[in-house]
Amino acid sequence: MDTASDVLGMTHSIPDTICALASGTPPAGIAVIRISGPGVQSWVVKHIPGGLPKAHNARIRKIFDTDHVIIDDALILFMPAGASYTGEDVLELHVHGGIAVIEHALQALTGFPGIRLADPGEFTRRAFEAGRLDLTQAEGIADLIEAETRAQKMQAIAQAEGVLGKLYDGWRADLLKSLSLLELSVDFPDESEVPVTVTVPVLEVLNSLQSALEAALQDGYLHQSVRDGFRIAIIGRPNVGKSTLLNRLAKREAAIVTDIPGTTRDIVEVRSQIGGHIVWFADTAGLRETADKVEAEGIRRAERAAKQADLRLYMYTNHKEAGLHPALQGDTLYIRNKADLGYKDELIRGELQLSARDGDGIVDLELRLQDWLEEKVKGRTAPVITRARHRKGIETALAHIIAAQEILQQDLGSELAAEDVRLAARALSGLVGEIGVEDILGAVFSEFCIGK
Repeated sequence: MDTASDVLGMTHSIPDTICALASGTPPAGIAVIRISGPGVQSWVVKHIPGGLPKAHNARIRKIFDTDHVIIDDALILFMPAGASYTGEDVLELHVHGGIAVIEHALQALTGFPGIRLADPGEFTRRAFEAGRLDLTQAEGIADLIEAETRAQKMQAIAQAEGVLGKLYDGWRADLLKSLSLLELSVDFPDESEVPVTVTVPVLEVLNSLQSALEAALQDGYLHQSVRDGFRIAIIGRPNVGKSTLLNRLAKREAAIVTDIPGTTRDIVEVRSQIGGHIVWFADTAGLRETADKVEAEGIRRAERAAKQADLRLYMYTNHKEAGLHPALQGDTLYIRNKADLGYKDELIRGELQLSARDGDGIVDLELRLQDWLEEKVKGRTAPVITRARHRKGIETALAHIIAAQEILQQDLGSELAAEDVRLAARALSGLVGEIGVEDILGAVFSEFCIGK
């Protein structure tokens, strides 16, 4: 069976105890130092007179170092193995948040045999290895810590609470039921209680799963964009004010602005917030025919950025520059710039008219972007795919499901179909971090009376 450690590439046991500052950068009013592992109680005996309080009961205790020098009066909270975040004995020291206090406490911890500083993410890794959460929940916790906007926070909470894991596990359970039918038709063809022909019920399940996985993959990268930020590309011909607009939106001089066409040769990206969402504005090279190899490469990158963006801001100063371009496929907002120079022809596409140089119309543009973002996430359901890893796993599972369907439809044998179903289940199991033959056996024994 593939264990959690195998999935992460860790097959060694973890006999040591880890510690780390779990709160923010000092100084602060309070600092939380977390310790997890088998050495917790031994350390307490040596360093905290009065010993541990009852589990999950906070108490004030004096902490001393090995020379019996006081470290601090601290609030002590103990969570025993099996009832803690990591599944191990966990001790939290809530000390005063001064740098000297924290350093003294960590020195007293790491100077004790078997206790070391934790690696990044090691507390959550141990929680995963102990079966306290799956990989998607661990990712949700990481996202929750990094969340800057309410949208990111709400999505991360849903993922940390197991929304993704339950969905993936449900798909995997359906695959394992189908696999049990296929395995039974191969291994027990003479059993009167085992259906020899399983094509119809298995195909029904696989067809349903195909639809579910295809729908998940057609989410338009929405949940990934909520997590990583929406991509907005500023495009147009040279000298229409793209770099000036980027600087206005960034509220700083992020891009070089000159009146020389072709100044911008590469993508210049700026991270910002609009309407409570993270957005990445990208200034791009001006779109035109050119014999300059460097500028041509910049234009190629501009077109690629435009095609990959969630929204395109197409800038121009007159109708002649407003013609459609291959890079305009998808959501596009048309912007007529240089209103300060008198370019005020009749609006033809409901475009915005502004002056990036003077700032006129920038507030209207930001409100239009906020409306677009709100419309984009309106009615957003619980997250299905928040990382490229999830998308790849689902794509792999879908490919094997389609292959299994074709094998069954062409009557090429349950053995071949079973292998693709097994690989599809494994791909989904990799998303949550678990798979093994016990899953298949459990499905067999729960559905059929084998060996009664």
